[in-house]
Amino acid sequence: MEKELPTSITVPTEASGERLDQFLAAKLEVSRARVQELIRNEKILLNDAPAKASLKLRGGERIKILGPAERPPLHAVPEHIPLDIVYEDDDLAVVNKPAGMMVHAGAGATDDARNRGTLVNALLHHFASLSSVGGETRPGIVHRLDKETSGLIVVAKNDDAHRRLAAQFAGRKVKKKYIALVHGWLKKDSGTISASISRDRVRRTRMTTRHSGGREAVSHYNVTRRLDTVFGNFTLIEVRIDTGRTHQIRVHMSSLGHPIVGDTLYGAQRQLLPTGKQNAQPLSLPRNFLHAARLELSHPTNQTALSFESLLPGELQGFLTTLEQGSVSNAEGKRQ
Repeated sequence: MEKELPTSITVPTEASGERLDQFLAAKLEVSRARVQELIRNEKILLNDAPAKASLKLRGGERIKILGPAERPPLHAVPEHIPLDIVYEDDDLAVVNKPAGMMVHAGAGATDDARNRGTLVNALLHHFASLSSVGGETRPGIVHRLDKETSGLIVVAKNDDAHRRLAAQFAGRKVKKKYIALVHGWLKKDSGTISASISRDRVRRTRMTTRHSGGREAVSHYNVTRRLDTVFGNFTLIEVRIDTGRTHQIRVHMSSLGHPIVGDTLYGAQRQLLPTGKQNAQPLSLPRNFLHAARLELSHPTNQTALSFESLLPGELQGFLTTLEQGSVSNAEGKRQ
């Protein structure tokens, strides 16, 4: 449902210097992309005239919101995109999703940008039928992985299987294990993070643990390796989650001061610079070092226990190997 927006706003003096789109995103509690869409459609006027999203406010301006931006309807379309299908039967499939692929269509400037290249598009091409519970844009989708997270995702092929699988997720009966590499050395070798998650009120693309009233989120981690390298200290961890909130592992690790490598949205460095070693080149990872490595659930029809594993993809294993080659020390488990 379209969010109901106010018809007019007077810019307070304390907003002086802010961009128009940033101010409105925070004020209206919608995404910045949504505000920019309204501006492009000339649904937002500043002092009765169209304005650019980047315009810097002075305070005292009158903003009029004329109505919702008109969007063409989203329709998922089949696309011939290669899929790594780990398991398939009449009720479900388990797919190894690569990083860089969105699970389903999202907001975008053009129809093509919103409707192409997603996991759903690939699923529609590969499978004769998918569940309809999630609607026209999310057929078969029971749960999600972030765009830059790789790994195992289960897909429902009919509505009955979808409902039963969804009930397992809601009842916290599905076991999920992730592998992540984070900046710095975690103080403890294992721990539980129980911090509610809500949307950041200023940067709407981010989630946060800093506000009260968020949704419950629980993550458990175990340290498998600590690396002391010329690029800094890192900890390789396994993470199990009891809940499946948006960006959960990324937000929880960042809240400890240990963002996931490559996750610049939550504070990771864009580029790792070497120290104390001649001829070493800067290192960067164009995705998040987060991989859904194990999935355990019951078959929705016959209740058979199912378990699936996915090895680290080549780009993550290669990145880890490069770090290890620049290691000053490499400790298994506990710090030495």
